Amino acid sequence: MRRLIRPKLAIVVIGRNEGERLKACLRSVIGEGPVVYVDSGSSDGSQDFAHALGAKVIQIDVPHFTAARARNAGASFVQEPQFLQFIDGDCEMQPGWIAKGMAALEADPSLALVFGRRRERHPEASVYNALCDDEWDVPVGEVGACGGDILIREVAYRAVGGYPEDMIAGEEPDMSMRLRAAGWRLARIEGEMTLHDAAIMRFGQWWRRTKRAGHAFAELAWRHPRSTWPNWSASVWRDVIWGGLIPALAMLGIVGGLFRPVFLLITAACIALFLVNIARIYRRRLAEGLPPRLARASAVLLMIGKIPEFAGFVAFHRERRSGRKAVLIEYKDTTRA
Repeated sequence: MRRLIRPKLAIVVIGRNEGERLKACLRSVIGEGPVVYVDSGSSDGSQDFAHALGAKVIQIDVPHFTAARARNAGASFVQEPQFLQFIDGDCEMQPGWIAKGMAALEADPSLALVFGRRRERHPEASVYNALCDDEWDVPVGEVGACGGDILIREVAYRAVGGYPEDMIAGEEPDMSMRLRAAGWRLARIEGEMTLHDAAIMRFGQWWRRTKRAGHAFAELAWRHPRSTWPNWSASVWRDVIWGGLIPALAMLGIVGGLFRPVFLLITAACIALFLVNIARIYRRRLAEGLPPRLARASAVLLMIGKIPEFAGFVAFHRERRSGRKAVLIEYKDTTRA
């Protein structure tokens, strides 16, 4: 495979059947530096469009696709640039971000990577999109982990071996942990970075995305059991208790209640615990500045979400013990991009 001339910055875009989202993404980065688009079996003309814009296109095998593998493939195609900008194909780069990000890295040699404000493109379209926009609002300052859109020093990326290609989710926090263990710092800086299009319009999509998060939490806790920032083990224990143990006790109470009504008190107690925790989260989210409607939705979905997160936890450990490859948990309908 022929390599590009060594640039100061290279941009790696990954995607599959992102349609108009990918077109907006590529248009937003063309001209900033060499662009490598890594495609995983699109059938919507994504590869042809990327070629037409002047991006270098790499095709990877669909059965073995992970976002981590795609990012690593894109980065390996470029001849050691000083900086790598990774961006997902459902995101659009905001004007001025790359210059701001490179200035931050050049001003502080201890920083491995930086990222800015990622916003949801259509937060008004659904409560799920609105809560994604809130999720992206990471406080400015040093952070323990990052997401998929980052500007990183190539030397730091290379030193830790890039992304773990066998992870179906959580590969970005995993690389973050290894960077910090190697002595690097990570930061969220001021400024608009990307517009993201989650396109979560249905409860089922939200459920699958939340299950994927639970899978990631479980694997991160297994890989980094001593981590306290972020504390993956604590996240897993919350999933086990609220998503596994308490619902199981509630169901046990219902079954027992068929024979002795007193067992229904167990179910009532479990429901009461859920409601109390929803109320607690609702008050906290209001104090953080969320409008009442979103605060309510956040509280309810955070608690209900423990159930699919626990399902993701179970799936990870079942795969690990059986030796089977993890299967991607996809929530976005890419055929409607």
